[in-house]
Amino acid sequence: MAMRQTPLTCSGHTRPVVDLAFSGITAYGYFLISACKDGKPMLRQGDTGDWIGTFLGHKGAVWGATLNADATKAATAAADFTAKVWDAVSGDEVLTLAHKHIVKTVSFTQDSACLLTGGNDKLLRMYDLNSPEAAPQEMAGHSSAIKKALWCNSDRQILSASEDKTVRLWDRSSMEEVKTLTFDTSVSSMEYVADGEIVVITYGKTIGFYNALSLELIKTVEAPAPINSASLHPDKDFIVAGGEDFKLYKFDYSTKEELESYKGHFGPVHCVRFSPDGELYASGSEDGTLRLWQTAVGKTYGLWKCVLPGETGLFIQSVAFENRLV
Repeated sequence: MAMRQTPLTCSGHTRPVVDLAFSGITAYGYFLISACKDGKPMLRQGDTGDWIGTFLGHKGAVWGATLNADATKAATAAADFTAKVWDAVSGDEVLTLAHKHIVKTVSFTQDSACLLTGGNDKLLRMYDLNSPEAAPQEMAGHSSAIKKALWCNSDRQILSASEDKTVRLWDRSSMEEVKTLTFDTSVSSMEYVADGEIVVITYGKTIGFYNALSLELIKTVEAPAPINSASLHPDKDFIVAGGEDFKLYKFDYSTKEELESYKGHFGPVHCVRFSPDGELYASGSEDGTLRLWQTAVGKTYGLWKCVLPGETGLFIQSVAFENRLV
């Protein structure tokens, strides 16, 4: 008998959830941050979805959010023309970085000493967080708004995706563009996987996998519907993706076969990411919720418990102790 996927629904936001990110695994587990058009990014325990706190201070929609590896700092990008850095333990605002237009994306270096931003003014900016009063370094080249910018290659290079239908690779030291990928349609999302130097790019119904150092194509997977976001499992076994048809899709990375699909949201899926241990993936939607999904349905993990109704063990299902979290 097939086991039924029971996602955990994380409520609390009042507008569409447009970005999410996990921390690394810390002594206290791992954590999840969500960006929402309600202007109130939220921090949660990553394996359960339990609400920890809300970062208050933005005066517009928050388009991007990230945590550093040890979950001590958070950064957010917003429509109020600012990026903010936060103490993720106390919730206090540490720094406000003024921009000239809407900010869409933020990314910490591995040592948390530098913050990368990008947005509607088409510029990449690198801020030295140890000298916040210093002017940021800027890189120009995109002809339209930057949707996502990420450090790669041990923070020696930068990947940026823009509404100009390009993904560009930049050298940090020379601040020069190294290579450009051009697509027929706008890129909807980008994920960097440090282990193996892979960048996952979604555009239209296509999920593309590229070498992050050369931007050479590795493979593509075609989905049944337009995809807004995709994520590669840490062990590179699976891909999860979500998009315009409200569904979450799971594919085998090697064979590209569609393994599962679930409809749990009541609006398009804007973002999806695997947890750092690979046990679950999180999705954020137009419906204002985050949902947590098990990678291996039926496994006891977090708030999920494998229940055996009878002693025969023939009927196994995965249920959540509490599947509506605030």
